[in-house]
Amino acid sequence: MSLILRGPVVHTQRNPFHHPAALEALSEGALVIEEGRIAFLGPFAEARRRYPEARVEDCRAGLLLPGLVDTHVHYPQTRVMGAMGYTLLDWLEKRTLPLEARLSDNKLARELAREFMRLLLRNGTTTALVFGSHFQGATASLFGAAEEVGLRIIAGQVCSDRLLRPELHTTPERSYAEQKMLIQRFHGRGRLRYAVTPRFALSASEAILEVCQSLLQEHPDLYFTTHINENPQEIRTVAGLFPWSAHYLHTYDRFGLVGQRSVLAHNVHPTEPELLRLAQARAAVAHCPSSNAFIGSGLFPMRQHLQHGVRFALGSDVGGGTGFSLIKEGFMAYIAQRLRPDGVVLGPAHLLYLATLAGAEALGLEDQIGSLEVGKAADLVYLEPQPGSSLEVHFRHAASLEELLGALFTLHGEARVVRVWLEGQEAALA
Repeated sequence: MSLILRGPVVHTQRNPFHHPAALEALSEGALVIEEGRIAFLGPFAEARRRYPEARVEDCRAGLLLPGLVDTHVHYPQTRVMGAMGYTLLDWLEKRTLPLEARLSDNKLARELAREFMRLLLRNGTTTALVFGSHFQGATASLFGAAEEVGLRIIAGQVCSDRLLRPELHTTPERSYAEQKMLIQRFHGRGRLRYAVTPRFALSASEAILEVCQSLLQEHPDLYFTTHINENPQEIRTVAGLFPWSAHYLHTYDRFGLVGQRSVLAHNVHPTEPELLRLAQARAAVAHCPSSNAFIGSGLFPMRQHLQHGVRFALGSDVGGGTGFSLIKEGFMAYIAQRLRPDGVVLGPAHLLYLATLAGAEALGLEDQIGSLEVGKAADLVYLEPQPGSSLEVHFRHAASLEELLGALFTLHGEARVVRVWLEGQEAALA
């Protein structure tokens, strides 16, 4: 039977950086779900007329949005959040990598994987590009936990062979064999996809990057994800490790790792040649504003990315980031741009786009998810204001849905994700 969700609906049909009228907002709206797909988006009265036998669920107390798309988040790092006072490399050494080394324990890995999936869902994330574990078993646990709840997950086993803890190092031969097994087992299984994932050039030798190249050549539909230009000390170290490289991006590009299915996290300190190459390759950047601020990496040069035509979308970057909420990340992106002298003035449509459709585009999934157009997967989020909150006041008195959307991002801590649908099936959030 068809299902009608009745209530205010907002989404971006196009990129608002290029199309000012990209936001579609329906205050008396309705979404019709049939067989896991969106069958109708429009006024409720018309939905009732077209689907007289459909079951109706009342969502008028909140707001219906597309499922949120997180383009950069670390599965092993949920319990690292809140480690204050560090910069990137000492944060890794003293707080993050000791916990990641413990994921050789498969029992702990399964516990963390289930915890991680529950937190994604409770924050309205329905699709995520995930840094897995350095351990094959723990990465398999991540895929298994995603399959249990039905989340759309792209992930891979992290590979490094230097300058981390010895427990996290691999060899090129072992990395190839273990990743090959994970690809054969999980890539293309339901909503699961595999991403080749060297941690960053600092911890990946040329031999490891050659393994990544081989896997991508053997499986052209895999994704590639890593870090780039996050922190000045990191950039200097990478330059010393790869004396032949023209810049940080070159350490990946030389091995054929920069392409349309590549998502590189941060890019806070890019050079002109790197931006030109990213645009040419149609690679995307995961913009992680709360992590950039919390670890003190810097403010994302959004205007430069826009001027060069480099695609970017939001990432929570848990656990350098300060939580799983992409609504909060949107607000942090707004704040960061207000602080940069060349910052971009962002509005509610930009923030919603960066949390939804931009992520789908970065992952090549814009024909399936990211907006609420008819025919797309019914990945949906329903949010309500907390009772008695200032956000609830805005829900009662906002002059327009666009104004309400701005309040939602600004007062994100007063919003709660009440319901989530994954291809039309409501997910259990408890």
